[in-house]
This record gives sequence, structure tokens and C-alpha cells, in this order.
Amino acid sequence: MINDKDRALKIAELLLQVKAVKLQPNEPFTWASGMKSPIYCDNRITLSHPKVRTHIRQMMSEAVIENFGKPDVIVGVATGAIAIGVLVAQELGLPFIYVRSSAKGHGRQNLIEGAFEAGQEAVVIEDLISTGGSSLKAVDSLREAGIKVKGLTAIFTYGFESAVSNFNNAECAYTTLTDYTTLLEKALASNYIEKKQLTLLREWRMNPENWQK
Repeated sequence: MINDKDRALKIAELLLQVKAVKLQPNEPFTWASGMKSPIYCDNRITLSHPKVRTHIRQMMSEAVIENFGKPDVIVGVATGAIAIGVLVAQELGLPFIYVRSSAKGHGRQNLIEGAFEAGQEAVVIEDLISTGGSSLKAVDSLREAGIKVKGLTAIFTYGFESAVSNFNNAECAYTTLTDYTTLLEKALASNYIEKKQLTLLREWRMNPENWQK
């Protein structure tokens, strides 16, 4: 899923630097689902930092071309990936559309916003992959509209086995700029975390639902 280790380490460094990712194994976060987690990720924070935003835009654009070739259109997944999707589309000189989580309740009741045609090839942009559920829902919507999805590129993934399985079952190729394992490597090297905290952090990724129960 990650083709360039140096790139992955640099993205991990930037995410930690601007606090888009926070690691707190001793004071875990509570996700909206109620699940306890030692990590919180909000990649929208990167948009507030021009140099970081530019670097991610360039690296995601390169990843799209390297893995999938140049598509006809770039697609963002609402709402977190709309901005980064626009940046990638601008970098590559391509049209941009985005997919809502549900159709609008008024007007034309669009699920897909923007100009597109059936038969076009698309690459989907995401900010974060957890289980892959919301990403693959967007992929399904695009396919139903007649768009050929070449694949998906995201900034970060937790690397859950469920996500790998879900993408495989959906026959959707994907790649990410960095991942949880690389993030821990960078966090340890930069003294963001201590070596003794690694066990807790690794245990969570292997069994997130039952971690610390």
C-alpha cells in the first residue's frame, strides 16, 4: 500500500508536527463509536499549514500517477477529503467532483456533486482510512453512476485487517501516503513516545474493539 518509505516517514513527521495526529496511549481518546483509542487523527488540520498542505498535495498527486495513471476526474469523499481532493485535481489539471454520504434532501437531491459522464475513469481521494466503510460507500455510488474507479489514495490508514479485507472484497485497489506502523516508527525516533509505550500502541491496532477492556 505504501510504495515509498522515505515519503511515508516524512508525511508521518508532518502529521505529528502540526498535531493532525495525536498519540496518547496513557490517556486514550474516546471515538464517536465509544471505542477507546490511543490515537486521534484529523488530517483537516494540515490544510491550515501552507507548507504541509503543499507537500501533501504534491505527494498525493505523485501517488495517484504512480499507482493508477492519470484518470479523467479526481473524486473527493465528503466532507473530510473535499479540500485535499480539490488540491490534487488542481495539481494534476483535472476536473473534480465529490461524493456525499447521502443524497441531498432538496433541489436535485444529488449524491455526486460536479460535472461527470458515465464511462469516465476516476481516482478517489480520502484523508483517512479506518475500516474503509465510508470510502467504499463512495466507490459504490460512483460505480452505480457508471464511473470506472481506478483506485483510491488516502493520506493515512490505521492498517486494520478489516479495511484490507473490505477493499479486497470490493475489488478496489488503494494506496496511502503513510500508515500507523510508520507513524509509530517516526514517533519513537523523534521521542514523541517512549519505547515502553509501543506495546500498548501496537496492541490497539491488533484488537481495537477490545483494547484496554
